[in-house]
Amino acid sequence: MIDYLSAFAAGDARTALNLLELAMSISTRTDITKEDIKKSMTQTLVYDRGGDARFDTMSAFHRSIRGSNPDAALYYLARMFECGEDPLWIARHLILIASDDIGIADNSLLPLATAAYSAAEKIGMPECRISLAHVTVALARAKKSTSVFLGLASALAVLKEPGVSSLAVPMHLRNVPAELIKELEHDKTSKNDPDYKQGRVEQEVR
Repeated sequence: MIDYLSAFAAGDARTALNLLELAMSISTRTDITKEDIKKSMTQTLVYDRGGDARFDTMSAFHRSIRGSNPDAALYYLARMFECGEDPLWIARHLILIASDDIGIADNSLLPLATAAYSAAEKIGMPECRISLAHVTVALARAKKSTSVFLGLASALAVLKEPGVSSLAVPMHLRNVPAELIKELEHDKTSKNDPDYKQGRVEQEVR
């Protein structure tokens, strides 16, 4: 155990003292094992859920998926599992990745990520690890598209321009009571995709 503490501290005296104090505090339990002590030290010092390590690991996990590297993504996923991370926190990030980074390149992955969240919620750890790993690999292997993310960001940015958010909705796009439709220009100018060949039509929308 002394050799383990020394290697873990990596020459940092303060870390060594903190490790020793932690080890002594938890070793008073009658059923404690060496592996239990090692695991507690790893979770407490290497992966502080209230500090930077947690978010650095999630960032590495996210970037590994974005970079289409399933092996690296599984490595960081395993690190989070080993350090006792909340599986629902991981699952929420997988849903975000499916929306933000995969997007319309593969519309099937958002429902898959959402299903994994539901699985994690229903069955918990450790069984839900496979569901989360399944989604992780699928997202890493998938084609990526940020077009929806960027498109929405552009629309939100435009709304900050003076007068844009208060622009009137064009008459032919407004909600009109059925009894008035034929009396208004709305009926003559509004175009509906199903009425046109191949189901697509060009129309002024603003």
